[in-house]
Amino acid sequence: MRRSPLPPPDHRDKPVIWTVSVSRLFDLFRDITLEYDDLAEIEPINLGFDDAVRHIRERMATERCDAVIAAGSNGAYLKSRLSVPVIIAKASGYDVMQALARARRITPHIGVVTYQDPMPELSEFAATFGFALAQRTYATEEDARAQINELKAAGVKAIVGAGLVTDLAEEAGLGAVFVYSAASIRRAFDDALELARLTQLESNRGRRTSVADTLRAKHGLHDLRGESEVMEALRQSVVLFGRSPATVLIQGETGSGKELVAQAIHRESPRSLGANRPFLAINCGAIAESLLESELFGHEDGAFTGARRGGHAGLFEAANHGTLFLDEIGEMPLALQTRLLRVLEEREVVRVGGTRPIAINVRIISATHCDLEQRIREGRFRADLFYRLAVLRLHLPALRERSGDIIGLLEWSLKNALAALGARPHPNLHAEIIACAPLLRRYNWPGNVRELRNLAERLALFLAAEPLQALTPGFMLAVAPELASITPQAPVATVPVPPVLQESAAEVLARFGGRHDAAAQYMGVSRTTFWRRLRAG
Repeated sequence: MRRSPLPPPDHRDKPVIWTVSVSRLFDLFRDITLEYDDLAEIEPINLGFDDAVRHIRERMATERCDAVIAAGSNGAYLKSRLSVPVIIAKASGYDVMQALARARRITPHIGVVTYQDPMPELSEFAATFGFALAQRTYATEEDARAQINELKAAGVKAIVGAGLVTDLAEEAGLGAVFVYSAASIRRAFDDALELARLTQLESNRGRRTSVADTLRAKHGLHDLRGESEVMEALRQSVVLFGRSPATVLIQGETGSGKELVAQAIHRESPRSLGANRPFLAINCGAIAESLLESELFGHEDGAFTGARRGGHAGLFEAANHGTLFLDEIGEMPLALQTRLLRVLEEREVVRVGGTRPIAINVRIISATHCDLEQRIREGRFRADLFYRLAVLRLHLPALRERSGDIIGLLEWSLKNALAALGARPHPNLHAEIIACAPLLRRYNWPGNVRELRNLAERLALFLAAEPLQALTPGFMLAVAPELASITPQAPVATVPVPPVLQESAAEVLARFGGRHDAAAQYMGVSRTTFWRRLRAG
């Protein structure tokens, strides 16, 4: 779902974004660029790999660029070699489904060639819908050409893939189906625009630009949905942790909502009030080490090749008096862990290439899906940093560990997805989802709440196209064949309730002078749930 665009900036302050692509992706980038002309200065670069890297490095010696958009193997190549942030456009699951449908009209013998990683869910999809589907991955152009030639020899007649793959497929005399859609490219433009605007706000701090206007946390306690006991205990912990300035470590599986919880903690804290209380987030595992250091700590003019003229304020400075969320902290390189520890202990930051310490007042919330204690034993994470980051700890339950919330979450997500498409939910939607409950609860949900939201968006596309279609288990399996995989149910996780919140509903109500809304907010529950607890004594 596309985010609402930011208001048009003054033309002098427009972010500068370069799109880097070749072949048919270049045309798609060019078409989408027209929609963003009033929001950014966007320039297409029709180059790839080494040529693109050389061109961008030369220009950045004298020109400004806030973000680069690329895709596929070209994007991965640029991301590992440039200091400027690179946003990689990714094809969605729906893009792949549409591309396969187009390929099926050409031939029943289809190949899918992807960069580095395969798509394991495609095998089940192909079996469900009767596709003869062969998958291959590649690392280099020569590798891609060899894979396509092997597929051709095996009888494949059409290839689904990105620009390089489809060009090579046509060169081999095969049908070629381009996998990217305009919607996926727009998402990349939105991401680049958001990142570029963040960079611009940091560089304009001397012009009294209010960081808080754009970087305020969007999600709060009410977005932590679910009526299970573990979710109610989690909300209570969020309220409690919001009152403390201490660091918080959030642990949980991919897609379980770690950033959402971090935003809710920020919203519950005094740091969310006032004119300059930003919430900033960065994924420590998605950015090259050299760029991550500059993004976090900032750099002085001339600190390295391509450094911004006049220097650049890092996220610690931009988040001053607010909250900085370090996602996937377990992926941070050891050298940067040492610098981070010093910042936490000294409460000051020194920019890359600089010597002047800059005082900061930032609350750190970090998150990880990995076992940091194990990484400490392996020598991959500093024990002293771990204890400095984990003054307060939260473990987020996996979706399969709170299966009672699945129905409500899916209904809420599906209604939102339908509304985004301008469609109305079926009057019997709730009953139809209830009928699918056994199927939904048997599934393991490795992607957790994020995967469930993605399923809702996929279902919404089909339901919006066929308003009379009932949401039956069979229909759901046809759209999402991965739901057919059944795994043993995991035991329900328990989230310890902080002792200070182990008060009865009546005691909390008395504390707040009989105000039910304030008492419910204090306990981190809805007013309905609070009323039930009050009646239960």
